[in-house]
Amino acid sequence: MPTPDFIRTIRASAGNQLLWLPGVSAVVFDDGGRVLLGQRADNHQWTVISGIPDPGEQPATAAVREVYEETGVYCVVERVVLVRSGKEVAYPNGDKCQFMDITFRCRAVGGEARVNDDESLQVGWFDVDGLPTMGERQLFRIKQALSDEPTWFETTTSD
Repeated sequence: MPTPDFIRTIRASAGNQLLWLPGVSAVVFDDGGRVLLGQRADNHQWTVISGIPDPGEQPATAAVREVYEETGVYCVVERVVLVRSGKEVAYPNGDKCQFMDITFRCRAVGGEARVNDDESLQVGWFDVDGLPTMGERQLFRIKQALSDEPTWFETTTSD
C-alpha cells in the first residue's frame, strides 16, 4: 500500500513510532448480492477495500474514492456498519500504525472490477457463501454489512 504524502511528512519527524491514523473500509455489494474483494499486494490476503482518508476528507467520500482507485468500481455509501480500533500493525521497514476504522456498506453503481492500481494483485466479485480464505476481522465486516443490526462498536468498561 503506497504511503500517502502527508504520512511521509509526519514520518520524517516521528520516525517509526506508532501513529494513530484514520481508516475506512468498504463492503461493496453488486445487484446480485456479491461482495467486492481485493487481494492485497503487500500481504497477499483477500480483504474488503480499505484505505486512509486524506486530511480533511470525509470518511464516506474516502471510502468511495478508495473503491474506485483500487478496483475501478463506482459505488455509493448506504450506511455505517461498524467503528472499531484495529490492532497495532508493524511494517517491514519498522513503521508502526494503528487504525481507527469506519466500515461502510456500499452499493456498486458502475464501472468494472479490475486491478486499478498497484495495491492489489487481484480484485473480483464473490458470492458470500463462496468467499476466499479471509481473516476474522474481514469476515466480521461482511457479516455486519449483511445484517440489519445498527452500527456495531465495541465498548470497554474500567473498574
